[in-house]
Amino acid sequence: MSRFVKLSSLLVLALLVSACGFHLRQSVALPPSMQRIHLTVNNGGDLQRNLARALRNAGISIEDVGGPGVAELAVPQASFSTDTLSISGGARVTEYSVHYRVRFGVTAASGKVLLPPQDIQMSREYSYDATNTIGNDAQVEEIQRSLVDDMVQSILFRLQAAARRADAAAAGTP
Repeated sequence: MSRFVKLSSLLVLALLVSACGFHLRQSVALPPSMQRIHLTVNNGGDLQRNLARALRNAGISIEDVGGPGVAELAVPQASFSTDTLSISGGARVTEYSVHYRVRFGVTAASGKVLLPPQDIQMSREYSYDATNTIGNDAQVEEIQRSLVDDMVQSILFRLQAAARRADAAAAGTP
């Protein structure tokens, strides 16, 4: 009987997950004109590494230099900032907000601008504990890693949307 209950529970769980619209994240689908990309990220860092990895996982070739037949993904600005959200009665900061702002643009291999320079801003809030400064630093670093991961996905979604729009324009549909 317990085997039947386990199997039934697993089946119900699978049905619930499929019914809620959950889908595994798929890699980005870009047109042939964007299969070779030169990636330029100001200050490099995690954003450049994670974006390059995501593009490679999607089958995109990352080129060391731009040129004919190579699309250009330029990220001239990627910066974190922090704001104070609340202060306790003892004049101590109790909550912060970490902001991540990225400006990027994309030019197709043909030289046509696919995405004009645009900004994406994301933020996360966290509580600050003045008695645990080491834990707070680790918390901020984890928030920043999370923001970088989310930013990579956002950029990829925008690339895919621009590619679809370009394909629709080439096909003559509005």
